[in-house]
Amino acid sequence: MGRTLRNKPPVKGTIDSLRDDARGRKEVDEQDYLVADALPGEMITAVPFRKNRGKIEARVLSVEQASADRVEPRCEAFGICGGCRLQHMAPPAQVAWKQSLLLKDLAEKGVAYNRLLAPINSSPWGYRRRSRLGVKDVPGKGRVLVGFRERGKPYISDCRRCEILAPPTGDLFEVLSDLVGSLTIKAALPQVEVATGENTTAMIFRVLEAPTSADLMALEKFSSSQNVQVFLQTGGLDTVTPLKADQPELMYTLPDFDLEMVFQPMDFVQVNAQVNRLMIAQAIDLLECDQDSKVLDLFCGLGNFSLAVGRKAGHVVGVDSDPGLLERAGVNASRNGLDNVSFEQGDLYQETVTGNWLGQKFDRVLLDPPRAGAAQVLEHLPSLGANRLVYVSCGPDTFVRDAAVLTGQLGFRLEAVGVMDMFPHTLHVETMGLFVRD
Repeated sequence: MGRTLRNKPPVKGTIDSLRDDARGRKEVDEQDYLVADALPGEMITAVPFRKNRGKIEARVLSVEQASADRVEPRCEAFGICGGCRLQHMAPPAQVAWKQSLLLKDLAEKGVAYNRLLAPINSSPWGYRRRSRLGVKDVPGKGRVLVGFRERGKPYISDCRRCEILAPPTGDLFEVLSDLVGSLTIKAALPQVEVATGENTTAMIFRVLEAPTSADLMALEKFSSSQNVQVFLQTGGLDTVTPLKADQPELMYTLPDFDLEMVFQPMDFVQVNAQVNRLMIAQAIDLLECDQDSKVLDLFCGLGNFSLAVGRKAGHVVGVDSDPGLLERAGVNASRNGLDNVSFEQGDLYQETVTGNWLGQKFDRVLLDPPRAGAAQVLEHLPSLGANRLVYVSCGPDTFVRDAAVLTGQLGFRLEAVGVMDMFPHTLHVETMGLFVRD
């Protein structure tokens, strides 16, 4: 963690640039200072607190001349809570900065592109429909803390509400604090996971001890009064159990494609509903498929892209390694009357990739891998015969890595690329690229 600095005087100067970790950089007497919550061009006074790997880490003491991009953070815990790093920067500037990071990475890897897609963004508040909240009983504060961890520390930040969580969760921190504080197992309840659909919200309480009958009554009262579903998790994902039977399934809609998607509380769904809708529409525009097209959707999950593509293409094959997600993808296809969309299981992560899709031909391919990227499947793509490939990425470093392989070794060119601000106020950058093979 570096060496703590004591009694080092404040430094004053203009921030030169913004690093990938959103800290402002300032050079003083040939020494790099990294200043949290400072923006390029600002004249600031900063307090050094640590020397780490030859660089001085500092905090803003005052801003003498603010950037035009500086705004007042909405959250009272900003600067302490680790959930957001960019609330002091205007949302358009956040998106522009994220785009600059992507373009810098592409240039450093020597990956050329023909055109830049307009960024996809959304309302920066109340957007997050999936989250994992830490829970900790802190006698010194006289209450249970609920929220995200502090910046660079293992402690739960002391928050009363959250501005980025989708309703109603952001307004329930104090209610959750009182609830957990009333339980006999409050010391054995380390987290609550949240999944918000358009029809209801589910909360999964991780319990390391069995709740008493009084605890169960308190949880049931909370469920009824706040109109949220409560689940208990005693171990792995297979132990997630609803507190009450016959609860409605979580769902979200994709109105542009007349789709209703159901999912379970622990399933992966895109965090930002508005960006997800825009992202799917853009991906389908870039694929340029029609009723004669056969499309392969790798890492398909619940069928978030597959079913929408199925409204445009003749046939869609979705592939994923998770049998539970594939089962629910099939249910979603049936619910929406899509008999031209099928799903199959295949291992897309190991060195030896498996699946029936390997022996088939496709006109179009869509990749939506996890943060680790799609390195294992890339070498198989040319043999599929597809000349148009859309790559959706939640990790810009792995996107650029894979783009270098696609363009440098496999005969594709990067026709278009752009960012999607799935997580406003955070450092996360989502990317979409269209690769074309002549």
